[in-house]
Amino acid sequence: MSEVPRAGYALASALREATTRLQAAGIDNGRSDAVTLAAHLLRSGCGEVERLAILGAPTPTGFDDLVARRAQRVPLQHLTGRAAFRHLELSVGPGVFVPRPETEVLVDLALLALDALRAATAASRPGSGPARLVDLCTGSGAIALSVAHERPATRVFAVELSAQAHAFARANADRLGLDIDLRQGDATTAFDDLLGRVDVVVTNPPYIPDGAVPIDPEVAGHDPAVALYGGGDGLELPMRLIERAALLLRPGGVLLVEHGELQGGDLRARLQPSDPRDLSQTPAAQSGYGAATTWQDVHDHRDLTGRPRVLRAVRAREIMERTAGEQDSGGLADEGASSTRAAAAETC
Repeated sequence: MSEVPRAGYALASALREATTRLQAAGIDNGRSDAVTLAAHLLRSGCGEVERLAILGAPTPTGFDDLVARRAQRVPLQHLTGRAAFRHLELSVGPGVFVPRPETEVLVDLALLALDALRAATAASRPGSGPARLVDLCTGSGAIALSVAHERPATRVFAVELSAQAHAFARANADRLGLDIDLRQGDATTAFDDLLGRVDVVVTNPPYIPDGAVPIDPEVAGHDPAVALYGGGDGLELPMRLIERAALLLRPGGVLLVEHGELQGGDLRARLQPSDPRDLSQTPAAQSGYGAATTWQDVHDHRDLTGRPRVLRAVRAREIMERTAGEQDSGGLADEGASSTRAAAAETC
């Protein structure tokens, strides 16, 4: 039950007390969270909350309750029901992974790949159809919907296993009016109708090792386990998704995989051949990832905090199509490092 506003309890005082309480609970940006919660209740912007506080406005009903829950480390996004990601505001809540700012780098790289493809096809195949992008493990739809919003000519496909998360993604797509082909199912077997026809595959998969406990209480206690744990060393599921991507991508198509900051080297080693002249010696090829296919131009990219975060690779041509002495064909050229930009503010 919401508390009864205290007589004369000014918003400015409530914000100061909330900031102190949240900081004592281990939340460094306590003031920002307090203002965000007040803005949510007042259905206003954060700047308006600060203005009202200066003018001596009263505290909105329900503020103390929300602050108490946030002090218990309930995610801020669960309390407001919203998460900012790039240029979008997404609906989130229990049962769906809350999108993080570091994932924006993956979207940057996807847009660069799509732009390079558009330029290449415009020169070589005028009038060709739109590019296709597949998002495996879409969660709230953050990546897929951002691409659809920022590159509307792209045909965007997405799949999510969890019924709860799929419902959030569907609701987000409908509310934002963005047209994506959203499906519910297993990402490791999805899109049989798109085999060999996809230009870009993106995924932010579960990659925490089984048995590991996330440091942040918001993650450990509230993000769904299905969105966190990748099995064993954390890379079992990501490697299965890479196997699927090898089948979905056309030769020259681009793969983008988010990973933990200490996993990039391991992923690169599993995709790169020890001898660049012998593509059959990659662990990917030997494991049956797309039969006689493998990867080239494998690079890691850093997130907005400078940590290794996104692996990028290009699907090579079939080995059976190669002739002796033929040089590697890379399809899309390496677009280079991702553009960096300020993360969309999800708090005040």
